[in-house]
Amino acid sequence: MHEMSLCEAVVEIAVEEAKKNGVARIKAVVLEVGVLGHVDPDALAFCFSAVSHGTLAENARLIVERIPGSGWCLDCAKPVPMTERFGACPECGRRHVQMSQGDELRLRELEVE
Repeated sequence: MHEMSLCEAVVEIAVEEAKKNGVARIKAVVLEVGVLGHVDPDALAFCFSAVSHGTLAENARLIVERIPGSGWCLDCAKPVPMTERFGACPECGRRHVQMSQGDELRLRELEVE
C-alpha cells in the first residue's frame, strides 16, 4: 500500500510548513490527486488518519480533489482526455499519447489555526 508512504510525506511537509509559520494546529489538508496516479482516495484517508496521529495534523480533515487525466496525441497533434495511463487516443485510436495531467499528487492547501 503506497498510500501509507505518500501520507507520511504529506504529513511531514504539512507539519514542517506549519511549524515554520508558528501554526498551533492543522485543521485541513487539501490534496490534488490525479485519477491516473493509481492512488486510492479511501486508502489515502485511512492512512492519513493513522500517520497524522500525535502531530499538528491530528484530527485534520483530508480533502482530496481529483484531477482528470489528459494528454497530447502525437498523431492528431491536439490535447485529448485520458481515462487510463497508457490508453489510446479517443480521436484516432492510436497509442501515441503523452500524458500531460492526471498522475500528480500535490499538497495544495493547509487550513490552520
